[in-house]
Amino acid sequence: MIKAFAAIAGLALALPSPMTESGHASTVAAAKTKAQKRKRPAKTVQKPVELPGLTIPTQRVTAWVSETGDNNGLPYVVIDKPSATIFAFDGAGKPVGFGPVLIGRALGDDATPGVGNKSLAEIGPAEKTTPAGRFLARFGKAAGNTRVLWVDYATSVAMHTIPPGNPKENRAKRMLSPSIEDNRITFGCINVPKALYNGKIAPMFGKKGGYVYILPDTKPLEDAFPPLHARPFKAEPAASEDTTTTAR
Repeated sequence: MIKAFAAIAGLALALPSPMTESGHASTVAAAKTKAQKRKRPAKTVQKPVELPGLTIPTQRVTAWVSETGDNNGLPYVVIDKPSATIFAFDGAGKPVGFGPVLIGRALGDDATPGVGNKSLAEIGPAEKTTPAGRFLARFGKAAGNTRVLWVDYATSVAMHTIPPGNPKENRAKRMLSPSIEDNRITFGCINVPKALYNGKIAPMFGKKGGYVYILPDTKPLEDAFPPLHARPFKAEPAASEDTTTTAR
């Protein structure tokens, strides 16, 4: 009898003690902490890009594209030649970036017929224009086996970063200067800042391409974008004069 009791007592001592409620809670909390550590960190949500004040022609083109879906769900850029500025949008029309651009040296909105078949040395000063209008742009090869975004292959107009060309042209300084006049330096191609081109435009346009809308220098906006004939510009009514004094 005594031996049996001792055996039962020894078995009881060998068994683990029952867990209390507080002990169980601690174990659950520790398990949750480990599970949370194993989870991937949440992705940061990028804030929408706030565009600077747009010119009226740029507003008209961006509104037309957004309201009609003219971009067919593809990314697009709007290039305001008079202000030498590019605005980039994703396929949903959300702005993703903007910046200065370098454009054709000559003032004009049409490419000279046959200019795409000429070498750079054969292109005259008046032929170095960046044509205005709507273009479906896709990536392709250029001279030297370089990869560029062809805006208009027939006239050899492409979009790319500043090429390692003639250092006397000071293209990087021209792009960063506050002046607009010195942004006219190319043979017709559009030079874009590296951060915007490599970080936003190239990834978006890489698979299916996208649209490029180039605003004109001199011709009417409706001539460059005929659908705008049906969307005439209506100036905002002037604000009525108020005699009350407001804080500046």
